[in-house]
Amino acid sequence: MLVVENLSKVYDNGTAALKDVSFQVPDGAFLGVIGLSGSGKSTLLRCINRLIEPTSGRIIWDGVDITELRGEELRKVRRKIGMIFQQFNLVKRSTVMVNVLSGRLGYTNPIYALVNHFPKEDRDKALAALERVGLSDKKDNRADALSGGQQQRVGIARALMQEPTMILADEPVASLDPVLAHSILDQLEVLNREDGMTVLCSLHYLDLVQRYSTRVIGLRDGRLVYEGTREEIRNMTDEDFKDIYGQEAERITPGSIMG
Repeated sequence: MLVVENLSKVYDNGTAALKDVSFQVPDGAFLGVIGLSGSGKSTLLRCINRLIEPTSGRIIWDGVDITELRGEELRKVRRKIGMIFQQFNLVKRSTVMVNVLSGRLGYTNPIYALVNHFPKEDRDKALAALERVGLSDKKDNRADALSGGQQQRVGIARALMQEPTMILADEPVASLDPVLAHSILDQLEVLNREDGMTVLCSLHYLDLVQRYSTRVIGLRDGRLVYEGTREEIRNMTDEDFKDIYGQEAERITPGSIMG
C-alpha cells in the first residue's frame, strides 16, 4: 500500500506545485494521474521516489515513511521503484543494451559501470528484458536510431532491470502518436496484471485513463480535486471533468484521438 499524506511542495521561486495532497494506492493498482500541464502530476511522481524533495507531508510505502529515509536506506527503496520518463532519458549515443544495463546501477559497483563492465547475470537479465518488450534484435543499435515508441520500450526494459514492485510513469506517451501510445500502455498493463506491479501513470487523455486505469486521481493547481475507480471515471460527468480541467474544457470522446 502506498499512502500519501498531506503532501506539499513549494519550489524555491515560491511556486506551490502540490498543496496538501492525500490519497492511497492499493498494491497492484494501475493509478491514472490526470490534470492539466502544471497541475502537479510530475512533481507528485518525482516526490514519491524523492527525485524531488517534498516540502511537507509523508509518503508511506509498505509501512515505511520514504520521506524520512536517507543514504543507503533511500537507495534500497529506490531500487524497487522503476521510473519511466516522457522524453525517454536514454543515452542517445550508447547502444540499447548499455541503456538497459544502466537500470542495474543501483546494484552494481559504480567503477564497473563506468567502464561498461557488467556481470553476465546482468547482461542475461537485460536481454530477457529486451525480449519482453520485443526489442532483443535491436540490442546493438544506438538508442538514437530507434523510433520514439521503441525508445520508450527501452525505457521500460531499463526500469525492469531494477526488479521493481512499483513503476512511476511520468507522461510516458505524451510525445507519441495514438497507436504507439496504446502499445506502451499495453506494456505497462501487462506488468501490472501479470507481474502484480503497482503502476502510477500520469496521462492527458481521458479515453486512455478509462481504458487502462483501475483507479484515478485528478489534480488541479496542485490540489487533489478528484478520486475515482475505473467505473466512476467511465461515468465521469461534465462537471467532474471541468473540476479537473477547468470550466472551459471540453471532453474528448473515447477514440477521438485516433482520428
